[in-house]
This record gives sequence, structure tokens and C-alpha cells, in this order.
Amino acid sequence: MNLFHSFATKLGHILAVYGVWGLFSISFLDSSFVPLPVFNDLALILLASQHPSRAPFYALGSTAGSVLGCYVLFVLSRRGGKYLWRKATPRAVARAERWLERNDFVALLVASLLPPPAPLKVFVLTAGILQVNSLHFVAAMLIGRGLRFAADAWLGARYGAQAEAYLKANLVWASLTAVALVVGVTVVYRAWRRWQNRQGALPPVN
Repeated sequence: MNLFHSFATKLGHILAVYGVWGLFSISFLDSSFVPLPVFNDLALILLASQHPSRAPFYALGSTAGSVLGCYVLFVLSRRGGKYLWRKATPRAVARAERWLERNDFVALLVASLLPPPAPLKVFVLTAGILQVNSLHFVAAMLIGRGLRFAADAWLGARYGAQAEAYLKANLVWASLTAVALVVGVTVVYRAWRRWQNRQGALPPVN
């Protein structure tokens, strides 16, 4: 395992040299078959700090790679790939199923915003097994991953090398804050929809 981690880290460092395409490749590998936790965030911040004018392109490359990597796993699991979640614990799978059955879009959006060791791949694979709507899946990944990498790019372009230290110290809190906002908006929206439905069910006043 240590040998594989060392290889993956060296591969990530090599790919980071290639700018947008390197970030695309790192994010694709991390979201699919070769785990590179947090490395894509750090590489994005580093490149954005070196070339602030290219920061939006770096964020787009990272987002596209991550979404495509997640989608590959999603499609494989939809086609019967239960063997892909051998490393997932039964508790993590059961929790992902409960969340996805309640609201697949919000569950996937929250999972895509959380930092490692949050089990994003477990949610992706479970979403495929449960035959979650493909459009819901892609939209949630685009928004979640897009917000995360846009924040990384902004930090790198705005604060330079200091952004890397900030990310290492505050990634968990920043991610939890984003998740809290998503959950809060969802709760308010659902309450508003219930109120609208009740209003529509009331008889007209003479």
C-alpha cells in the first residue's frame, strides 16, 4: 500500500507540470481508480498562485476531470459493478443508501463538497447501483466539484503560496461550512414547497 501511495504521489507531481491537462488527469484519476486525496486541491492552488490569470481554466480542468472520473465509476456500477466497492464498509454503504433514497441530488452534492476521508466514491458507486437519474448525478457533481475547485483557484490566485497552508489548516471547516449552506438552503426550499402545496390545497375564499 505504501508503494502504491508513493507511486501515485510521484505520478501526481509529474502530471501537475502540464497545467490544465495535468490537473484534469489528476482529478480524473483521484475520482476514479487512483486515489490522490487533497493532491488535486494543492496542485490547483500552486498553479493558480503561479499564474493567477489562468486560475479559472485550472478550476475548469480540475472540475471536468473529477466529474468525468466520477461518471466512469457511476456508469460501471449501474451496469452491475458491485465488485468495485470491495473496500467500502457495510455501514458506509448503508448510510449512503439512506441519504440517496431520501434525496439523491442533495446527498451527492454534499458528498462532493466534503474533504477526504469522506467516502465520495461510496456515494458514487451506490448511486449507480440504485440507478440514480444520470442528469441529477452529473448536475450534483458539476456544482459540488465546481464550487470546491473554484474556491481553490481563487485562494491560489488571491493569496499565493500562503493559500496552501490555509487549505491544509482549514479544509475541513471550509467544506463543512459549504455543506451547512447546502443543507440549509435545501431545508428552506422544502419548507417553502410544503407551504406552497398547502396553500394550493386550501379551498378558495368566497
